[in-house]
Amino acid sequence: MDDVPLIRRAQEGDERAARLLFDMYQLRTYRLALGLLGDTADAEEVAQDALTYALLNIYRYKEHLSSFSTWLHTITVSRARDKRRRKVLPSISMAQWLGMGNQIRDYEPGPEAHIMRREVEGGLLSALNKLSPKLREAIVLRFYADCTYKEMGEIMDCSLNTARSRLRLAIEKLRVQLGEEQVRWLASETIR
Repeated sequence: MDDVPLIRRAQEGDERAARLLFDMYQLRTYRLALGLLGDTADAEEVAQDALTYALLNIYRYKEHLSSFSTWLHTITVSRARDKRRRKVLPSISMAQWLGMGNQIRDYEPGPEAHIMRREVEGGLLSALNKLSPKLREAIVLRFYADCTYKEMGEIMDCSLNTARSRLRLAIEKLRVQLGEEQVRWLASETIR
């Protein structure tokens, strides 16, 4: 769906358009925050905060500088970094938390929920928890948020080559933790 008309209407003060944008980006923003933080409560808080900020300040969005999703991802990553700085994240890993019978809350059951469950079962989220924040951001932005290297560089405030290097290093670290077979699809994706 083309979000440009909705963005323009929201910039003109149309609250209904802003609500539609919120609904459109809610799950994506939550998944990005969850991938970055590994904690559902923190992810919900960060996603809510990022979306609220973006929509209250939508007049600051400049279409000629980036896509709306890149702008929103930048805000979300920034909020997630702030959250990590303000709070010592729980010492329990995501895999342990899920093993106690907890579940990742789905805003909308669908293919994303199935993929998330499969990733958790495969140990990917547990392995992501062990990566440094910068490497985790690279993986999450590329494979959860489907960002290009250029967008990753803009969001992480680094060069395109640095974004590529971080992604390659993150994949190598995941390969050590998970094995070749489980990360083969990630390596093939980096060639694109």
